[in-house]
Amino acid sequence: MKYKISHTTTYDYDAPVAVCQNVVYLTPRSTPYQNCTYHRLTVRPIPGSPHRRTDYFGNTASLFSLSTGHRRLQITAHSTVEMIEPTLPVDGTSTPWETVRDALPQNRTEEGLADYQFCFPSPRVPMVAELAEYGRQSFTPGRPIVQALRDLNHRINTDFTYDPTATNVNTPVTDAFKQKRGVCQDLAHIMLACLRPLGLAGRYVSGYLRTHQTEGQPRLVGADASHAWASLYCGAQGWVDADPTNDVLPSVEHITVAWGRDFGDVCPVAGMFVGGGSHRLSVSVDVVPS
Repeated sequence: MKYKISHTTTYDYDAPVAVCQNVVYLTPRSTPYQNCTYHRLTVRPIPGSPHRRTDYFGNTASLFSLSTGHRRLQITAHSTVEMIEPTLPVDGTSTPWETVRDALPQNRTEEGLADYQFCFPSPRVPMVAELAEYGRQSFTPGRPIVQALRDLNHRINTDFTYDPTATNVNTPVTDAFKQKRGVCQDLAHIMLACLRPLGLAGRYVSGYLRTHQTEGQPRLVGADASHAWASLYCGAQGWVDADPTNDVLPSVEHITVAWGRDFGDVCPVAGMFVGGGSHRLSVSVDVVPS
């Protein structure tokens, strides 16, 4: 499967912005099941000294600054990604979750330490007893880890309501958990807050989700979506992604852009600006099979 992806973020300001600095995570990663064959980032107005770097987690970060006055900032990323169908693990044949937990701190190789770092709290995913207890209801003694992950994924999908009006990017995970409402970012954070207190390694994944048009209706340009989900280290099975928003283990319709400890590590567009007054944000995403 090959996808052509376009992602446009537009900021319109009520007053001129004098200067801005930005970091952008919009370049899809290459993984064993995904290969980014093309990427182009276009910024208007044209910035000075744009550059790329690889961050601590291996993601591609694009950085740029503007020192000329502007009332509109438009950031457009075009990417081509080739996907192959991953081999999803069979639930009952996976390792008991306690075995994975106990092995994580013992592996002192570079790869092992890279996995182990995702066992700890992060700025947006604290250790909270109430969420740990919610997770334990799925991770019962001796249960195969992938089976437990699927169960937790299903419970979050069932117990929580997807509601874009309920939260914002700064809503604490504890608030989203209490009100049982939120968006994909919140549900991914909730899953991580259930996994890490159990001694398991969970990371936050930012990417895209291919959406399907209603039969008989024309495809709406820009109607696809940025998305977020979680990933759990499952020992011999490696990292296994889980999307609680849709109650699936991601396959070829989930395109990975970046991963980190939580949303704060991989926000698609972040930065600061001086001036501008109030602003309006619009985002348009297209994920088109080709």
